[in-house]
Amino acid sequence: MKRLKLEATQTQVIVISTIFMIIAYNWVFFSKSFTAFPNIFFMLALALLLFITITTALYIIANKYTLKPFLIFLFITASLAAYYMQEYSTIINSKMIENIFETDKREVLDLLNIKMFLMLLFLGILPSIILLKTKVKYRKPKDEIKVRLKLFALNLILIPILYFVFPRTWASFFRTHKRLRMYSNPTFYMYSFGEYIGKRYLTKPIKFRHIALDAHLAQTEGKPKLFIFVVGEAARYDHFSLNGYKRDTNPNLEKIKDLLDYPDMHSCGTETAVSVPCMFSPYTRKNFSVKKARHTDSLMDVLKRAGVNVLWRENNSDSKGVAVRIKNYQDFTSAHIKPYCNKFGCYDEVLLYKLQDWINNIHNNRPIFIVLHQMGSHGPAYYKRYPPQFEKFKPVCKTNQLQDCTRQEVINAYDNTILYTDKFLSDVIKFLKKNEKKYRVGMFYVADHGESLGENGIYLHGFPYFIAPDVQKHPASVAWFSKDFGIDLKCAKKLEDKPYSQDYVFDTMLGLMDVKTKIYNPKLDMYYPCREKLSQKEQSASGKD
Repeated sequence: MKRLKLEATQTQVIVISTIFMIIAYNWVFFSKSFTAFPNIFFMLALALLLFITITTALYIIANKYTLKPFLIFLFITASLAAYYMQEYSTIINSKMIENIFETDKREVLDLLNIKMFLMLLFLGILPSIILLKTKVKYRKPKDEIKVRLKLFALNLILIPILYFVFPRTWASFFRTHKRLRMYSNPTFYMYSFGEYIGKRYLTKPIKFRHIALDAHLAQTEGKPKLFIFVVGEAARYDHFSLNGYKRDTNPNLEKIKDLLDYPDMHSCGTETAVSVPCMFSPYTRKNFSVKKARHTDSLMDVLKRAGVNVLWRENNSDSKGVAVRIKNYQDFTSAHIKPYCNKFGCYDEVLLYKLQDWINNIHNNRPIFIVLHQMGSHGPAYYKRYPPQFEKFKPVCKTNQLQDCTRQEVINAYDNTILYTDKFLSDVIKFLKKNEKKYRVGMFYVADHGESLGENGIYLHGFPYFIAPDVQKHPASVAWFSKDFGIDLKCAKKLEDKPYSQDYVFDTMLGLMDVKTKIYNPKLDMYYPCREKLSQKEQSASGKD
């Protein structure tokens, strides 16, 4: 029996591969589109539009040398994109691609599972093998160009026909339902990949910008300051019982006197790769870009320049470029410190490990600024983020395939991470209180972004900001200061419910650390009014004396 020989021309390979991609990788795109436009004929029109778009691109890109490698790349990446869109309703935009390139080994392992490998095998690797075994019959260049020009012309003719059949529906699809086309696969993620490459590597280089060259510490009396800034991960405000959540997820923080809670804090982005560099940069969200931030001094640079003792302790992925120029950077992501670490990584308590020793080794009288970057509530493997004794809410989802669990199981696992963050933050405050004799102490906590927990079938985070649900843009935030820190706590308490955003972080930290510089903006300092009131009180008391 003779083996079946697979043969096809270049254009036949392009057409067959395109049809396969439309059918195999676009279940989410068609299901969401059908929900918005329940018309089977419009779904066929969408499929035809996808066919026109993909084949036109391939007619231009593919040749004798690029056809197979490029299609194999599409099969592999599109199968993975299809999996993550199906499981988490994730949109693969340029920000998400940036996250992919900046993800560490631990985060990658949290996302791997059998279902993903099966989809990769049957929808990515298997079609790639078939393509490799297919003998492509190549025409003469002139003949191939003629064929492609005819097919290209046919595509151009089909576009206006499609429009005239569904004019109002297309208008609604492109104007009102912009989010739907972001699920098209592989078209949107390839567009996003090109956008990422263009912005990251092909745009004109930016000269590094040093800022606050005049930064210096103000003369203050009394003890130096010891301040800890906790950068959280994926903690949404409405799952803090401090903010009215029905579950007691903050049993420790609720007992702390003079704790400040900020229920109306909003993030700069919906992903760590944006929010972290944004809040440490001098740029507001409207003026921010990751590239600008990477080529500008961060808050850590300015504090160091002013003479502050700075330290960054990492238990997430990395500082996203924020702390690359400071000497004191400690990475605990691959530590093996018992009892804080296991095969999954380290619990956030490791960030306090021997921290007192580091402080004790400082032999100057300058203030100390410490950043603790949490793993926090990083999904989808929420169950790995807390020690077993914090599994209070049960049953929990113990897989990274969140859609295989009930929504309540997902929420239970997530709420346990908040419960553990509550314990960690209270431990930070206890740690600071132990240092009150020598330092004026304070803590500020804000998560980098929020998290979706299955609302409307959406999980995790990373949606484009303009269409992201509020829960992805609304992180939790709290603060605590010793009475001698230099803030009128009664004044600060009155300002808790004011709307804030991560735009305030840069100037607030400069103000808290008594750093003087021309770039400081008191309007973006959360505690400026309360330091002014305290100063007025002190002056009034001095006058009475």
